[in-house]
Amino acid sequence: MRVLVAEDDAGLRSVLERGLRKHGYAVDAAERGDDALHMLRVNEYAAVVLDWRLPGMEGIDVVRSARSAGVRTPVLMLTALDTHDDRIAGLDGGADDYMAKPFHFGELLARLRALLRRSAGADGPVLSRGRLTLDPATREVRADGRALALTPREFAMLEFLLRRSPAVVSRESLASQVWEDDSVAWNTIEVHIARLRAKLVHADVRVVAVRGIGYRLVDG
Repeated sequence: MRVLVAEDDAGLRSVLERGLRKHGYAVDAAERGDDALHMLRVNEYAAVVLDWRLPGMEGIDVVRSARSAGVRTPVLMLTALDTHDDRIAGLDGGADDYMAKPFHFGELLARLRALLRRSAGADGPVLSRGRLTLDPATREVRADGRALALTPREFAMLEFLLRRSPAVVSRESLASQVWEDDSVAWNTIEVHIARLRAKLVHADVRVVAVRGIGYRLVDG
């Protein structure tokens, strides 16, 4: 899943980038609000971690402008401002959640997972289809009760397909959400899909290709 981090503090931005990548996210970063708004308009993100105080354009104005432009990407707002009025302003401005600095990175991850569940319409924290279950918090995947050993890339692909299921996921979206470089070659994607298919043989779920478009999960 690709996440945008907009934070002007270089140290905190680096910590967020490293931590999110360690937990399987593809990450883009911006240090200015106007740059973050441009990236939100032209790229597809699963979520954005957005600081309130940014040069170029404040985070609250980034959210308002993005929402006005039809961007519905879930937004987790970060800020040193922690009064009731500030939280109300942030949420009313279009943010989906709000965290005051300093914060625990584990809580940030949990809030991101909650935002992703809501945006995907998931009923609970564990994603499931057929005899397949995937827990984003523990990063455990099971097929018919048996643990599957997936690479970080395979886990990210499966999570994205599950969150979008039963919709078709385009190759472009898959590349954008799973790889840091969304110009990845199609045959590279095919190789990873083939390896993932081989590991799902007992899951009662298959990854099928939709000619000319991309992939989706089907039962059986």
